[in-house]
Amino acid sequence: MATVGSSTIGIFEAKTRLSEIVRLVESGEEFTITVRGQAKAKVVPVRAHRPVRSPEEIEAAYQRLRNPRIEGISHEQIRAAIEEGRP
Repeated sequence: MATVGSSTIGIFEAKTRLSEIVRLVESGEEFTITVRGQAKAKVVPVRAHRPVRSPEEIEAAYQRLRNPRIEGISHEQIRAAIEEGRP
């Protein structure tokens, strides 16, 4: 297999050594998989993509969704426009 510092690996070798590659990736290494010398895929560690939110932040976001505000237009104006369009 490629040495620890190497980040490029052929697809056949990647297939036969997948478990080892995953262990190395877990420790932070990244690999580019090649097919006939051309880069085709990248294997990288999974990163947390969503920050952990506090209950207060979740409640504030929920309230913003329930009570959207459009700058310059009051809630009453929005309600009137909705009612005006109803038969």
